[in-house]
Amino acid sequence: MNAQSTMELPRSGIWLNAAPTTLQDHAGRPLVLAFVNGASVWCMQRLAEVAQWQARNPGRLQLLVMQVPRFDFEREPQPALKLLRRHGITAPILLDAQWEAWRAFGVEAWPTLLLLDAQGQERERLVGAAGDLERALNALCEGLSPPLDEDLRGNRETSPEPRLPLRFPAGLVASADRLYVADTGHHRILECTHSGRVLRQFGVGSADLVNGPAGEAAFNRPHGMVLERETLYVADTGNHALRRIHLPSGQVETLCGNGRAGEPVAGVLAQPWDSPLNHPQDIAIADNQLYIAMAGDNRVWSYDLGLRSLRWRVGAGVMEVRDGGGHLAALAQPCGLVAVQQVLYVCDALGSAIRSVQLRGDVVQTLVGQGPWEFGSTDGARAQAHLQYPQAIAMGSESPLLWIADAGNGCLRTLRLGGGDLTTVNLPRRLHGPAALAVAAGAVWIAESDAHAILRFDPVSGELSNVPIEE
Repeated sequence: MNAQSTMELPRSGIWLNAAPTTLQDHAGRPLVLAFVNGASVWCMQRLAEVAQWQARNPGRLQLLVMQVPRFDFEREPQPALKLLRRHGITAPILLDAQWEAWRAFGVEAWPTLLLLDAQGQERERLVGAAGDLERALNALCEGLSPPLDEDLRGNRETSPEPRLPLRFPAGLVASADRLYVADTGHHRILECTHSGRVLRQFGVGSADLVNGPAGEAAFNRPHGMVLERETLYVADTGNHALRRIHLPSGQVETLCGNGRAGEPVAGVLAQPWDSPLNHPQDIAIADNQLYIAMAGDNRVWSYDLGLRSLRWRVGAGVMEVRDGGGHLAALAQPCGLVAVQQVLYVCDALGSAIRSVQLRGDVVQTLVGQGPWEFGSTDGARAQAHLQYPQAIAMGSESPLLWIADAGNGCLRTLRLGGGDLTTVNLPRRLHGPAALAVAAGAVWIAESDAHAILRFDPVSGELSNVPIEE
């Protein structure tokens, strides 16, 4: 691509974690201008790939993130910033709330990377997953002088997240007397009492893919979990892997995944690393099958614990809300699962939808949701009700009530199965990024990710209380 003059950033943009700058301020070193959406795992994967290149080539490349909202809640600075920080993004972020930069630079799809040379001229444009990112970044930086000391210092964020026991927790399992918390930002799993006292930690707390005893193993941004007898299964999202913890011994093993995002390979796996996974975000278990919400490829897969085999169950791979059988149906970034008898309930984040899958035949039906661009906060009949970027679902054993973490609306919703309406639960306050739910011991447990907290909600009294996690 021939060099093209670039425009300047619009003044209407809001800098979320850095002092305001212009493109001219960044002249002298190559720059990647990344147009992304924080709700999209595809976009977050592209940013992760740029960050990995930067880690191998320190100081050679600058990155500016243009957050372009898909949902209404992303137009607000604080929720938009939290959404990106959940994924470990520390580069300067500009909120393009009115899509002005998007239009000015002629962007047409998420993610789009504009590669600017040291003189501020556009050299190449990578759209979606197309293009060889490694080659493009190497070419952009070819022949440049070694970075200066000031280039190696990196970016210092304004108003960083507070240092707390939890950091963006995004997974929860509750039993009669235990809470298991995926402390996602700290790359570990915690076993706690219902009062919040930490009994054990699984994982050393740094991002890695390591098996072994609890104090030596490592996770990378773990999310959803499911407990089956004495085994805790974990969707290790950042490692694109399926893990399990043998609770009596604390031993951590990898069932499937090789640490890199990729197209899963159906069939029997001789070794766990024989198949990659693509952003496994939640799991559920039924009939010795682990069902995997694969957010990165818009599908649900199953892993047979006896045969050690992977099977593509539902989802065509395209991001749509489309009903039908098996591979003809379409999901939109599935992120939450609940298995009840022969039905799998699926939370579709970008579809703002709740789906059901009849496991005998893999037939998909939409319970709530009007399409990928239809979202809101309307209660009532399923055909008219709306969600906004739901992140988790859960159901207790005592009633056919599906609890929904409606993250975009900052609230808790319920859907009564068997034809009931969608209802907003009356809470004392708005929730900040609810990312995981569990139902046990007469309570609904909530991972309030953006507040780095775990909450307990009593459906009878309506009381919402904090569970202080204390190590």
